[in-house]
Amino acid sequence: MKRKIAIIAGGDSSEHEVSLRSAAGLYSFMDKERYDVTIVVFDGKNWYAVPALENGEWKLENDSYPIDKNDFSFTRAGVKHTFDFAYITIHGTPGENGILQGYLDMIGMPYSCCGVLAAALTFNKYACNHYLSYFGFHIANSMMLRAGQKLPNAPKIAETLGLPCFIKSNVGGSSFGCTKVKTVEDIYPAIERAFQEGDEVICESFMQGTEVTCGVYKTKDKAVAFPITEVVTHNEFFDYDAKYKGEVDEITPARIPDALRDKIQAETLRLYDIIGANGIIRVDWIITGEQINLLEVNTTPGMTPTSFIPQQVRAAGLDIKDVLTDIIENKFAQ
Repeated sequence: MKRKIAIIAGGDSSEHEVSLRSAAGLYSFMDKERYDVTIVVFDGKNWYAVPALENGEWKLENDSYPIDKNDFSFTRAGVKHTFDFAYITIHGTPGENGILQGYLDMIGMPYSCCGVLAAALTFNKYACNHYLSYFGFHIANSMMLRAGQKLPNAPKIAETLGLPCFIKSNVGGSSFGCTKVKTVEDIYPAIERAFQEGDEVICESFMQGTEVTCGVYKTKDKAVAFPITEVVTHNEFFDYDAKYKGEVDEITPARIPDALRDKIQAETLRLYDIIGANGIIRVDWIITGEQINLLEVNTTPGMTPTSFIPQQVRAAGLDIKDVLTDIIENKFAQ
């Protein structure tokens, strides 16, 4: 009997469409001989299942069926369908911040990524980085602003963090609402733009160096660190156009010394245990001289065919189908 897998995508943030692309990627990667796979789309309070056609093809425009939130099931042609496992690929709320994880915990459904606490922590970039700094991870100097509170004046922000600096949403992704600010006059417009993504904004010092990203996952009997990717953007920084419109060079494996590679992989695996991660995570770093600095932790990383994780899996000589099977079956082995 095949396990029934729900790939949960969509969500309520600016990353909705990016999430749908990740879902299509995951659907293409999964072992269809082993799993019966359905994509479930979240659009506000509207949750609906989009089964594949009989030939196995999946498109968003396929017939859809409302999800019964009491048990995460759907009914098709009079037959009730349930799931054994949820693979979460929502980037943003409610799938990346612990809300969906809490719901799945309540109904007793295993899922692919970390639990409520780790998801909530890593979704809050400011809290996560400062928490991890206590474990010896180097982070940029930063300050957080909240909607409704009095903002520090722009010269004070520039004096504290230096220029250029980054201003971004504390709860967003895919670089939506992120600005590299070079002048005092641009600080408040950048803050206003970032607040459009959520009610918390980070102002962060700029670190000049080599940006890299490392994906890892663990099961009960192994720890896997993928080859590291070096990110060389053609833009001011690794913004949305660089991420999704090809305005970047993504070099896997990264052009860094072996000793530095080993250190980054080891630190990524150490971070995995500290936050209590599950499934695949991806951690972004920037190398300044001999020091590696933490940028961000991604617990539901992008999974389109050209995303970092599939690139790194291929560079490792692994099959993404086997990696996903590892993650799913590990939940049932515990």
